[in-house]
Amino acid sequence: MGLQESTLHMNGGRLGRDRVLPIAYSPEWAALKEHTKEMETLHLKDLLMDEERTDNLIREHNGLYIDFSRQNMNETTMQLLLNLAERAKLRTKMNAMFSGEHINTTEDRAVLHTALRAPRDDSVFVDGKDVVPDVWDVLDKIKDFSDKVRSGEWLGVTGKPLTNVVAIGIGGSYLGPLFVHTALQFDEGCQEEAVGRKLRFLANVDPVDVAKALNGLDPETTLVVVISKTFTTTETMLNARTVRTWLTSDLGPEAVAKHMVAVSTNLKLVKEFGIDPQNAFGFWDWVGGRYSVTSAVGMLPLSLQYGFDAMETFLQGAHDIDVHFREAPFERNIPVLMGLSSIWNSTFMGRSSYAVLPYLQALSKFPAHIQQASPGQPLRRLHGGRVFEILYCTLDDALRQSQCNVSMESLGKRVSIDGIPLSFKGGEVIFGEPGTNGQHSFYQLVHQGRVVPAEFIGVVKSQKSVYLKGEVVSNHDELMCNFFAQADALAVGKDSTELRAENVPEYLIPHKTFTGNRPSTSILLPELTPFTVGQLLALYENRVAVQGFIWNINAFDQWGVELGKVLASKVRSTINTARTKHRNVTIQDGYNPSTRKMINRYLDGKAQLLYPEPRDVFPTDLIGHHDEGSPWPRYLDGKAQLLYPEPRDVFPCDLIDSELCRASWRDQPQNVDCTE
Repeated sequence: MGLQESTLHMNGGRLGRDRVLPIAYSPEWAALKEHTKEMETLHLKDLLMDEERTDNLIREHNGLYIDFSRQNMNETTMQLLLNLAERAKLRTKMNAMFSGEHINTTEDRAVLHTALRAPRDDSVFVDGKDVVPDVWDVLDKIKDFSDKVRSGEWLGVTGKPLTNVVAIGIGGSYLGPLFVHTALQFDEGCQEEAVGRKLRFLANVDPVDVAKALNGLDPETTLVVVISKTFTTTETMLNARTVRTWLTSDLGPEAVAKHMVAVSTNLKLVKEFGIDPQNAFGFWDWVGGRYSVTSAVGMLPLSLQYGFDAMETFLQGAHDIDVHFREAPFERNIPVLMGLSSIWNSTFMGRSSYAVLPYLQALSKFPAHIQQASPGQPLRRLHGGRVFEILYCTLDDALRQSQCNVSMESLGKRVSIDGIPLSFKGGEVIFGEPGTNGQHSFYQLVHQGRVVPAEFIGVVKSQKSVYLKGEVVSNHDELMCNFFAQADALAVGKDSTELRAENVPEYLIPHKTFTGNRPSTSILLPELTPFTVGQLLALYENRVAVQGFIWNINAFDQWGVELGKVLASKVRSTINTARTKHRNVTIQDGYNPSTRKMINRYLDGKAQLLYPEPRDVFPTDLIGHHDEGSPWPRYLDGKAQLLYPEPRDVFPCDLIDSELCRASWRDQPQNVDCTE
């Protein structure tokens, strides 16, 4: 049976003889599978000694420095991956995205988060309409409103300025803005703009999260931003109603108009909730939730905290990478090369996870944001009860792959964009933690357990620096020493010969041996600012698009979250009925025995609590009042440009307040910059 015929048979004839064969059946794919045999014989310890190879695997763009030389690849690997990109028509798919075509075919939508950061004089068309003027109408409205709130022109219902903001949203409406907020908290310019202001996020429907978000806040000085495109998201709307009750119980129903605004497209429900539709900030169906941080979803709460000018710079950083992604040739295109590197590791080298390891505390929320944006692990399916042995795959491969389905948030895909089951492994499980915290957590596994490709992220200039007299290096230098060392430790390892030379006891040698040859990519930023945070965001967003385009999956829909929502709605109704009718869940309610028993166990426990007639029961202090703690937040060439005189105790008396820091060191020599 020929390949075309067998493929048609496997897919029930759905492929059609005029359809291009899936990418997994291409010669380029076969060449990469064959090439893995060569690369498995080579060790990074040896590859890293080749200076020409290293130079060929380093890329730079507008301050970004990306080193792929610790990947298990050589120039041949890179060329084969570029050939695969050409076969997948990557450029055509990218152009379709940027031009506003409806590439999200399952929802019949364009994918244009890149338009959210387009300059005012750009043009981006969707269905014949230039959307850039609409984008800037919303941005201008955000600027006007945030300026009024920050200046005190917009006051609360009692006449007090609104200095606290609580942003209510979940998923992309929470993780993206939280990542950016955490990244910018200790940037010097942003910190100065945020003096006297607080920004909190409320996502989880758990009442403890409500208590944490509102702990210590005064309703009179609090502005609430409710973020929900449809204004129907269950968790968000329950939290919004809860916080509305918190406001109105103290300030009266008229407080809603002055203390609550919305980011939504459903003006009807916004009005019914009590928010003036004039105080609603819109976005569009071509903005996916996980790509929405550069829309009003992120721009409104972040502009209220840091000012619109800083956030416009953030948009400019994202746009800088968008332009690079759209225009740079693939061999110099950093998002493309990052995406290809992930495809090489996950699909061809069989590594099903990767770690995002920022060596700066300010990016502590970045891995969580990237997790939701990443494609999941596609799954090879069986058709009609039969397993087909197809090109480059054995029967054993198919059976193993059918057990390896891993989903990341809403983008785990088992079928192509055409609805055809995938015949290969793709996607990764993503996790991460800031260095050096992660070194004392999961690095043991990364060094001596499973092979987990890593992406190290560092900066030349710290947002806050400490350099103590008598210390060999500054605190940030110490952090970055680990950044450099960990990548080399993974790549080079340590063998028994070296251990014996160090007189390590023979019985310990197996335990102290590091095999090395574990891949990583290193990303070095000049510093963490609104601009570079925007660059980093767009770098990973566009990298995910590359992976989806080459695997030919729809990386922009999220049907995987729907079933759980439907079932939760049924459970909600069941619990309400069981509680109000004072009965247990029975087999007639339609649940399997396991679920039925667990729900009854839950209801039995709740029955011991006092639930009188329904009323507003709002815990004003689940946590207890206390002083709010703030969350702590080429290299040598870059450091050489910074001013480091003789080592001395350079410790800001208040790392959170750089103004106090400068004041306390006013009499020190002028070339001591205690913010670096």
